[in-house]
Order: sequence, then C-alpha cells, then structure tokens
Amino acid sequence: MLSRLGALLQQAVETREPSVDLLEAFTEHWKGITGYYLEATDESIPARQTDIPWRLKQMLDILVHEEKQFPAGEAGPCLEYLLQHKVLETLSTLGKAEYPPGMRQQVLLFFSRVLGQVQHPLLHYLNVHRPVKKLLQLSGDRLGSGLEKEEVQFVAVLCTKIKQDPTLLTYILEFHPHCKAPRGEGDEGGACDALPLQGKSIPNGTPAQELPAMEEGTEHPSGTATGSPRAEPSPPRRDHNLVTSLVGLCKSKVLRKGARRGRGARGRVTLPLLLLLLLSQKSRVAMKARENLLLLAGLAQEAAAACLVRSSALCPLLTQHLCDLYSAVPAGTDPADVLAMERTSWRSQDAGDGAFPGKESLAAFFGWLDYLDELVLGAHPVVADAVAEAVEGTFFQGILRPQLLQMSELAVLSATAMLVGTVRQVQAPALLQRLVLFLLGPDQHPESPGDAPHPLRTHLIDRCNHLCDEISLASLQLFEQLLQKPHEHITHNLVLRNLEARGYLQQTPLVPEERGPPELEHEEDGLDLEEDPYFTDGFPGSSFGMSKKLPSGSAPSGKGQVSEVVSSFLCLVPEEAKTSSCMEEGGYDTYVHDALGMVQACRDSAAPWGWPKAPRPLDSCHPELVFYEGHFLKVLFDRMARILDQPYSLNLQVTSVLSRLAAFPHPHLHEYLLDPYLSLAPGCRSLFSILVRVIGDLMQRLQRVPQFRAKLLLVRRQLLGLVPGEQMDHTMLFKGVVVLEEFCKELAAIALVKGPPEGPP
Repeated sequence: MLSRLGALLQQAVETREPSVDLLEAFTEHWKGITGYYLEATDESIPARQTDIPWRLKQMLDILVHEEKQFPAGEAGPCLEYLLQHKVLETLSTLGKAEYPPGMRQQVLLFFSRVLGQVQHPLLHYLNVHRPVKKLLQLSGDRLGSGLEKEEVQFVAVLCTKIKQDPTLLTYILEFHPHCKAPRGEGDEGGACDALPLQGKSIPNGTPAQELPAMEEGTEHPSGTATGSPRAEPSPPRRDHNLVTSLVGLCKSKVLRKGARRGRGARGRVTLPLLLLLLLSQKSRVAMKARENLLLLAGLAQEAAAACLVRSSALCPLLTQHLCDLYSAVPAGTDPADVLAMERTSWRSQDAGDGAFPGKESLAAFFGWLDYLDELVLGAHPVVADAVAEAVEGTFFQGILRPQLLQMSELAVLSATAMLVGTVRQVQAPALLQRLVLFLLGPDQHPESPGDAPHPLRTHLIDRCNHLCDEISLASLQLFEQLLQKPHEHITHNLVLRNLEARGYLQQTPLVPEERGPPELEHEEDGLDLEEDPYFTDGFPGSSFGMSKKLPSGSAPSGKGQVSEVVSSFLCLVPEEAKTSSCMEEGGYDTYVHDALGMVQACRDSAAPWGWPKAPRPLDSCHPELVFYEGHFLKVLFDRMARILDQPYSLNLQVTSVLSRLAAFPHPHLHEYLLDPYLSLAPGCRSLFSILVRVIGDLMQRLQRVPQFRAKLLLVRRQLLGLVPGEQMDHTMLFKGVVVLEEFCKELAAIALVKGPPEGPP
C-alpha cells in the first residue's frame, strides 16, 4: 500500500501540480511522521520498518522539485514551512531520543540530503545551523555508535558547503547568543510546541523518556519532563562541533585496529569475514573524514582560518591524537626495525601486519604524522602555524625532549629511532621549521669549544660518538635525515657558520687568493707531497710511492683542476690496500651516477638560499680568530680518524654523512671537504688531511699482519656475499680498509660531478 501511495505522489509531482498541492503533501508527510509518536505502541520496532524513511524521502523530493519551480534564491512554500515550523530542529531532537530505534540514522541521512540537494542557501538560517550543531554535538557524544558512515556523509556535505562559502564556518563553529530568539518563540523547546497535532504538542503527546528536552541549559517547556538516562546516554558537551566530529571519525580506523589487536596474536587470519568488512568500511570512513578535514583547513579566507583556530579544538585534538599514537607504540619495539622503516603515507591501507612486533602501531603513528604534515602543507598559513606550534609544544617539547635527555641507554636509543622516523616524515615548511629549531636551536654565530647554548643539540651530536655503537648509529642516521631536508638553517647551524671566515687557511702573504695557472709545475706551487708531514709520517720506504705523483698546491679550491682533485682522492689509498680492481669492479665511475643524483638534490635544496658562487675574499676575513671546526664536524672527523677501529655499519654511516655534506654547493664547504691542496692553518685539519693520516696508520699496521692482501680480499668477498663469512683476526681492520677505499672513490665522484665552483653544474 505504501508503494502505491508513493507512486501516486510521484505522479502528482511529475504533473507539476500547483504549489499549494505540494505544500499540502509536504505537511501531510510531516504530520504523518509526528503522528507516529502518538499512535505507536511497540517501542522496539526499528525506524526503517516504519513509514518514517519513506515520508522523509517524499519530503526531500518535494523540496527539490519545488525549488525548480521558483527563480534562484527564492524560497517556495514548502521550504518556508520547513524553516518556520522548525522541522529540522524537531528532527534533531527525535534523532537524539533515538526513538524509534535507528531514528538518528534517518535524521542524519535526511539532513545530508537536504543540505546537499537543495541549492537554496540554508546554513545561514538560525533554524538550520542550530539543529546542525546539535547533530554534530550528538555525534561527538556517541562515537562508535555504528553510524560513522552516515556521520561522515553529513560532515562531508557541511565541508563542501563551507568550501563554497567560508563565512558559513562561523555559523557552524561559533555560538551566537544574539542570534537566539526569545524563549517561547525561538528556543528549541518551542520547536515542538509550534507543531500542533490533533490538539497536542509532540512533547505532551510523547513519553518523556522518548523525547528529551531539546536544548541543554534551558528550561523545559510546559508539560515536558526531564529526559531520562535512556534518552541521554551521555552528558551533553558544548565543545563538540564539526571539527571534533571530523577528528573523531578520522580515528575510527585506529580504534577498530585496537579492538582487533585484542582478539589474538594471530591477527587478521582469526577474524571473521564480517569483521574484516567492518574494518574496511571504517577505513573508508576515516579516509573520507581526513580528506574533508584537509578541505576545511585549506580554506583560503583568513577570517575562516582564524575562526577555525580560535573557535575549535582543532590543534589540541590533532596533537593529542599524535601523542596517544606515540604512547601506543610497544616499549619492546626493536629500534632497528624503526630505523629500517620506509616513509609512511597516511593514504596507504596496508599497515604491514605481522612484519615485526609493533609494526602496526608504528604505521599508525607515522601515518598520522604524515597526515598532519600534509594538513600543515596545504592549510591556510594561520592554521598551519597554529598546528605546527601545537605539535612543537605538545609533542616535541612535551614528549620527545624528556625522552631524548634520559640517561637510560635503551630509552635514548628508542627515542632517537622514533625521532629519526619523525624527521623522515616531516616535509611541510611550517612544521619543519619548528622541528629544526627544536633540535638545533636558533644560534647562527660561530661556535667556540665547549659552548653548549642548546643542550639538546649538544647531546644529539655527542651521541654520534657514544660508547654504545647502536646509539651512535641512530644519531648519525638522524643527522643524515636532517641534512636531506630543504632547510638552510640545518647546514648553517651544523657547519657553515664555522667556515664563514675561512679560518682554516694559513693566512700568510705567501698564500695567494687563487691558485696559480694550471700549467705551473708542482714544485713551483708549493711543497711536494713527500715533504708534507701528513704524507711522510710513518710511511716506510716506497710503500706510498704513488703519492709522489700527486699534484699539490696551497690555495683554496682549484679552478680548472677537477681532474687533479679526482686523482688525489683516487690515489690516496695505495695499491697494496686496494681490492676493488681484483673484483672486476670499476673505479670511482661506479659512484658517479649516485653522485649526480645527490649533488643535484643538494643544488635544488640550496637554490633558494642565495649561497655565493665563490669563496669569501681572504682580505675580508679575520685572521686573528682561532678556527674551530664546530662540534658536529669535530665529532665526524674524530669518527673518521678511527675508521680502522670501528664497526662496519658505523663506518658506512659516518662516510654517508660526510658525503652528503660534501655534495652541498657552498664554496666554503666544497673547499674545506674536497680540496686536497689547502694550506691549513697551524692546528687545523681537513677531511683530506685526516684521510692521509689514516692511510699512514694503515700502512704501518698492514705490515704487521701476515698475508694481509689475501685476507683483505677475502673480507671484501664476504661483504659482497660471494663467500660465507668466517671468523678471522683483524676483521674490523680489513672492513675499515674496504670502506676507506670506497669512500675515497665516492669523494672523487662528487668532486667530478661538482666541478670547479665557477664552472657549469
């Protein structure tokens, strides 16, 4: 029978009856809905088994059809009836009462469809945005009720409307006392009194437990009792709004995963198909909610952005969830697994369940951090700065800093590993700025030995030379990740501020500002290599004979002598200690491809920074200043000097950081790290001078190792996986020699790719 009535009504609509007939049909359907509460006797019948969903659908169709009959911007009688008789306010109350069961779902669907399909602007009306806010508050009170799909559809429509007209955000988020009508006319209790039904109002004709008071904090209308706990399962909270609903829906996937973890250690395979489908649905809900929150944060209007920050708990909600996810990572998670993780995308649906213990929690944390990073990247600057400030204060300062300054080695290692992952994820400039200043501090003046103006920076650098190799490795990886970030303050704070005055050069009249013509003989340019104490210390006989063939000089980085610089690094390791040629491996050219990518990436990052093309003139420097390489380079150089006595993994990481520094296009950095011919000031050292001393120590030690050549070749084969590993004496020494040889080839490749400072890229 209902289907026949629907067909008749549809036919009436299609024949375009006069508007008075549409209004009559509209009011009949509305009275049919309100009449249900007088006639129904079975409270357990779900709403979907009544005629309420059908009547709401007919009311929607009438509104949409009526709108087509009137000029744009003009409201028809049915729409006026909906507004004047506070239909939406009454529906929001019925949804809150959840009577009949499932009524809130029907109300959410009706609101979404009316706001989405009716083109007339509605959210400006008090009788529309007030019940909308009530529904949003109700959604916040009852998270996890199983209506996330309808809730996210509802908030998505609101976000779309706000995107079209950002001024609507004020109506949705802020509470305007001056907009409220006098009690008895505009208060939400009057919404029901205004709808007479057979001489009775809805509250008077419905049991109190089925229809609670309509607005918290106001007096109940005459004849209306206070709602029972069944009608109001949780105390109302004013702070629930569009933003809290969106953030709550963003968490739905994580909440379900928490429930899944409690079902057993075997994970996903133990779940029934129905629960898997539920998880998939929650994942889609969370994805849609996050996308709509991005849309909201990206509003271009400054007033709307300020309203979003001022009138909502956006920043605390986002950062608190980040802290909660960080705390949810199991304490026993292996830091090596954290360090080995790739960058996580919040859009990825694969959490890598079962890859290793704690992987799912890590993926949830880094995924949410990636989401915050994208939100800050695309948000209005007002919103971006507010979120970044909240992340710094709550997460960086409130959680990470105390953990990083602990004394427990295990806790420090875990916190450092999580910090490495955090640096890897962050890309948004506003968030990166906060992170860099949190880690390194704002100092830009040259360092002095013993200075520690920023304790966290000092601790992090010192841990690159920690007694615990795992902590040293994680700390070095942290700085390698930092150096890959496009932020000028990182290189300036760590290295460049100490090289500005070029105090590493010997300031004498004999040192020219630039190199002499390339055709000059080496003997005329300066000392031969065998006269340099760096080369002669401890070299027996002719063990380092190849060094005599190297060109030498005493001035800053050469012009037009790239090939000589390349040869200097390639010839640094004597033939007795080289093994790559025995493995049919190429020379430094095998590193050229990687150097091209790394150098280009550094050039792209440094392009906006305005670095000079040539070194600073010596006459503008201050020779009276004592050169200090800085805390960071000192630790790296100390590590490099011990390359023959350190674990293989540490050596790889130290050389990786130094290679990254050498790839930057700043002329002082290029000169200090890649010019073998610097005339160093007394007491100063450069990367090349350290390598020379390491080679001298190496040649002395190799003479005391029997059959060192064969053993060295065997170790290289083991590192390449060509032969099974076996225990032997001096293994660490041999691995250090292999790394040393490869590092020299890598530096040669970087020097070749960079070319002279004034040359083409």
